[in-house]
Amino acid sequence: MRKRSLCVLTVAALAMSAALTGCGGSTSAQTQQETTVETEKPAEETASADTTVIDAATEAISKPEPEPIPEPEPEPELPRSPLTGKVMDEELLKQRPLAFMFPINKQAQPQYGLDRVDVFYEIMEEGNMSRQMGIMQDWQDLERIGNVRSIRSYFVYEALEWDPIIIHFGGPSDYTGEILSREDVDNINGTGHPSMGPDYGAFYRIPHDGVAIEHTAYTDAERILDAIDEAGFEKEHREEYYHDKHFTFTKDGEINDLSQYPDAVDATEVDMAGSFPVTQSALYYDPEDHLYYKTLYGDDQCDAVTGEQMAFTNIFIQRAEWVYANNDSREWEDGTHGYLWFRIEDPGYDGFYITNGKMIHVTWNKEDDYEPTLFYDDNGNEITVNQGRSMIFIIRDDRDDFDIDGITYYPDDHATITAPREDASEGSTEEDTAPAEEPEFEEM
Repeated sequence: MRKRSLCVLTVAALAMSAALTGCGGSTSAQTQQETTVETEKPAEETASADTTVIDAATEAISKPEPEPIPEPEPEPELPRSPLTGKVMDEELLKQRPLAFMFPINKQAQPQYGLDRVDVFYEIMEEGNMSRQMGIMQDWQDLERIGNVRSIRSYFVYEALEWDPIIIHFGGPSDYTGEILSREDVDNINGTGHPSMGPDYGAFYRIPHDGVAIEHTAYTDAERILDAIDEAGFEKEHREEYYHDKHFTFTKDGEINDLSQYPDAVDATEVDMAGSFPVTQSALYYDPEDHLYYKTLYGDDQCDAVTGEQMAFTNIFIQRAEWVYANNDSREWEDGTHGYLWFRIEDPGYDGFYITNGKMIHVTWNKEDDYEPTLFYDDNGNEITVNQGRSMIFIIRDDRDDFDIDGITYYPDDHATITAPREDASEGSTEEDTAPAEEPEFEEM
């Protein structure tokens, strides 16, 4: 038993020795292999790093630079009316407007087409009586316009800056013939006088009980369009005479409240009776819609069809030098007739701009027949005008006064809009110096 045990131990010892010998060979080979791997590893890493650098450089060369993000293109300018500054259909904008002579006499009210007037003028004529002229861009569908009355030369010169077709019913032929007979002036004359142009069959009368015949002449869009064709007038604006910019208007959604002018004064009631004593033209301001509503003879001035009262965003009071003139020679000298002449193409005269319940002092300039009248503040900058319709009063610079919110502004208040002096004299009336001879007209 004892020998067997030793034998078993011997065999076990031999087996363990063999196992240890095998393990030792394997460990040595593994160590050599690991050494080889460790020796070669830096070369592989170097190659890998070099490849990475080369790939990055190649990628940098082959990959295109990112294109810059383009800035958004500005929205195209929309076509806008030079009369109101509002967006207007482009085809309509190409059409020439009418310069239409409206009577202002009490028995001539109401009138047709007033709701289409964009710029409205009132200027004195003779015998303390004034007259109105409406510039109308959108008139081509009107079924009745009028009534229509005679014209004076200074209305023609005022109208030309809009490149219009002038609609009137006569006038003093020796006084207006020179300007109306010019080839560049397109007019349709209701009386058909040779020196003032034909009527082209454009007018008709509608008698009214108790209304003088001079207040019964009318026309309409169809007749005017036929007359334009017969006369050979251009229907679209003439490039050599047209200006697409008159006023500098505010941008959409903006209102010029004149707060940038420290000397602006309140102007919610505009009474022009001191300049137009017969018609007593006036306007009152509505702060809810920022509009000034027009009255004549103390009554609302309304369109005959729509019943709409005339309303304006802007009011200009434009002082101008004037004389009584003999004819249309444009010679600046006093005449013997009772015709007035206003110098409306001249620099250096002043006036006032009223909008949004406020008023500022301005100067104005019109350089030539077709040039626009421009208005400047007392700093010499062109004023910014609110989008909308405009009322323009042209008054005598040394005679006419007017009231703003109960304060009278006299002719010699040329560089101020402060309260009037207590010793200021009342404006004189036309009878003080008007020639004795009354004018003769083709059509009153």
